[in-house]
Amino acid sequence: MTPNPFLGVFFHWLGGLASGSFYVPYKGVKKWSWETYWLVGGFFSWIICPWLLALLLTKGLVGVLLAQTANTLWWTYFFGALWGMGGLTFGLTMRYLGMSLGMGVALGYCAALGTLLPPIFKTFLPSVPAPETIVQIASTLPGQITLAGVGVCLLGIFIAALAGLTKEREMPEAEKKKTIAEFDFTKGILIATFSGVMSACFSFGLTAGEPIGVASAAAGTSTLWTGLPKLVVVLFGGFTTNFIWCVYLNIKNGSAYQYLSPTARPEHAGLTATGGEHADAASDLVSEAAPEHPARVDPGDLRVPRLGNYFFSALAGATWYFQFFFYTMGETQMGKFGFASWTLHMASIIIFSTMWGWIFLEWKGASKKAHLLIAGGIGTLILSTIVIGFGTYLKTVPR
Repeated sequence: MTPNPFLGVFFHWLGGLASGSFYVPYKGVKKWSWETYWLVGGFFSWIICPWLLALLLTKGLVGVLLAQTANTLWWTYFFGALWGMGGLTFGLTMRYLGMSLGMGVALGYCAALGTLLPPIFKTFLPSVPAPETIVQIASTLPGQITLAGVGVCLLGIFIAALAGLTKEREMPEAEKKKTIAEFDFTKGILIATFSGVMSACFSFGLTAGEPIGVASAAAGTSTLWTGLPKLVVVLFGGFTTNFIWCVYLNIKNGSAYQYLSPTARPEHAGLTATGGEHADAASDLVSEAAPEHPARVDPGDLRVPRLGNYFFSALAGATWYFQFFFYTMGETQMGKFGFASWTLHMASIIIFSTMWGWIFLEWKGASKKAHLLIAGGIGTLILSTIVIGFGTYLKTVPR
């Protein structure tokens, strides 16, 4: 099957749409703590969906996985676990830098490192499973154009972050304190760096799992679906990290009862899902801690819509999984420039998450300057996907 880079860009955009939209169903969750609905959704994201779709769409899944070396399975799983750590510390980045600036910085690191480090490592460590070295990529015109597209993407992320920072600076002090009461630029940048590096490990995990995709293709799986078996292993690593943290928070915050109980304790009666990917989970759920003297609550207000909570959590988890479902499909169409897939993924996430921000009026009241900056950032990100797609297209054209 000949790679089709424009189809690859389209799939990456679908993945970005899923990633930028997955939190919307969580808004329907009531009277559950973050760790509860995050773990329920996580079972669908990291376990149920990866296995179900890989079993349905690939050939000999179990046999393909059992045929892998311990080294391949370990590094694929290990990088997935590190990626899980990056996701959990993402919440602290938001705590110290604010949503807009924190997201821009963290995703900027994630895009740059996840895209460029595999071919850079390949340059100095030939044993690293990457398709080409950075020198080989930069030595051709298609490679230079693709690298330029990566640069344009990073510029777009910077402009989007600047728009967010401008908006936050323009907010009234009382409103600003609600979101960045503990603003600490130095601490926030350090944590954002850690979060970005760890989150970029997802790209490393997929690279380490290349032998799994090759084996799946040899077993008769269509090229379009050969990335799905890799997701089973990488996402299991992410599940491990998140499972340990959520269970810890269940014990620490006394919220483990929520999975089965038809009623909520008074201190949890007013909880609603924030919609943030990690909320303040990494900051010990300060905003959801039980008050010392909870107010008297009507017994009718303690009923938990368990069926609805499970449904919305499952829907959010399944939607979240589809970002990587489409990511692996897009990656199969990018040819030897699959390293650019991560940049496209990050760019599309910012594009669609910003779109939802407009829909939910998060930019209401912002100045004309902030609106122009965010529009310019989104436009630059769209341009970057076109440049990267063109570069990978040239790679497929016979000389």
